[in-house]
Amino acid sequence: MDGQISYKQLSAFFVPLGISASLTAITHVIINGTLARGEDAAFIIACYAVAFSIFGIIERPIIVFRQTSSALVKDLKSFKLLNVFLLYVTLGIMLFSWTMAFSPLGDWIYVHFFHADPNMVNTISQAFKWITLVLIFSGIRGIYQGVIINHLETKWLTIGVIARLVGMFAIAYLFVAMDYVTSAVGSIIFLAGMMIECIVSVWKGHFLVKDYTKEKETSSLRKKDIAKFYTPLVFYFLIQTIMIPIIYVFLAKTEQLQMGIASFALAFSITNMILSFFMYTHQIVMQFYEKDKKKVVKFTLLISFIPSFVLTVLCFSPLGMLFMQGVMGADEVLATATLGVLKFFLLKTLVFPLVDFLNGFLMMQRKTSLMVISQIANLLIVLVSLVLLVHYFPHWNGTNGAIAASLGELAGLVVVSVIVYKLSKNKVEQRRPVTLGA
Repeated sequence: MDGQISYKQLSAFFVPLGISASLTAITHVIINGTLARGEDAAFIIACYAVAFSIFGIIERPIIVFRQTSSALVKDLKSFKLLNVFLLYVTLGIMLFSWTMAFSPLGDWIYVHFFHADPNMVNTISQAFKWITLVLIFSGIRGIYQGVIINHLETKWLTIGVIARLVGMFAIAYLFVAMDYVTSAVGSIIFLAGMMIECIVSVWKGHFLVKDYTKEKETSSLRKKDIAKFYTPLVFYFLIQTIMIPIIYVFLAKTEQLQMGIASFALAFSITNMILSFFMYTHQIVMQFYEKDKKKVVKFTLLISFIPSFVLTVLCFSPLGMLFMQGVMGADEVLATATLGVLKFFLLKTLVFPLVDFLNGFLMMQRKTSLMVISQIANLLIVLVSLVLLVHYFPHWNGTNGAIAASLGELAGLVVVSVIVYKLSKNKVEQRRPVTLGA
């Protein structure tokens, strides 16, 4: 029934989620700032970057447990079942990760897939051994955060991230004070931060889980249901992960290779920083849509314009150049090129919150397999756009990547809109009473 929630309640739920996602980005600022103070900083940062890049791909199946938990955990039985499922997944991923870390397979991947120099291999391996431990705490954190989101206690996600950042800053300060800075130190700081956030999430989540014992168990969830919901989400995010490396491959064929890649990389990081606040839009649907459809739609449409507004201010006002040179540290040539690329990300910033919102419908109805279709459409349009743009307009450099990424996001919106429309139409038709002829 509509009218049961207020815009104040929606804001109180969504804003802490957005803040926690935005603050998480500071994690990498603390780590890179620490590593930059070591001897041969470029070497240390490069080795850590390779280890973190591999970790970023491997962690995707673990991160998905936050959405899985918020969608599927309804009582103590479903909570325990999801924990068992997490255990199986974590053991499998850890086994693969440790095989990489303690065998020549890892060395081969560092050199052949990430183009690391042979002299970097040992340092990368040390950093990777530490960072694999993050997977354990990331999964546990995700399940408890899903419970916290279900209970609308989203401020605890923000509290957890703030505690994480304070802890990371303190540990980073100690390493710098002891004059001991290596690539592995970056991984240790990251691990410590994840442990702290995990502890906060488990502490708060534990009290919420205890409430399940007072309620009657209504869930009929099976491992098969979890796999059906979880597996497509993993593929969805993996496709999303490989998209940017693909764009870089094509940008290497533009006229000004270094400027093209550098301007796109900066523009993409700024766009992601702005969009990070809106990466939980799907949770608004999952938690509130059935209670008040009209307010949820109006609220989402309102907030969906904010990232485009922020990017417009950066692109078309003097603040843009001040931000690029003062905050991002870019020289005038790179700053100008990056702002030019940023303009073509405006479409992506407008579309992304809407795509995430519609994905919330599919998660709510446990139709995550249909999300993969829109992501495949996104990837195909990105590939086709890049082939054409780089061939006919190589002088556009980094702009080609922004156009391709934006068109891909738009294609994803069109496909997911059609899917949600058809599902909604079928649902309405199923509710209509059957009339029998005389």
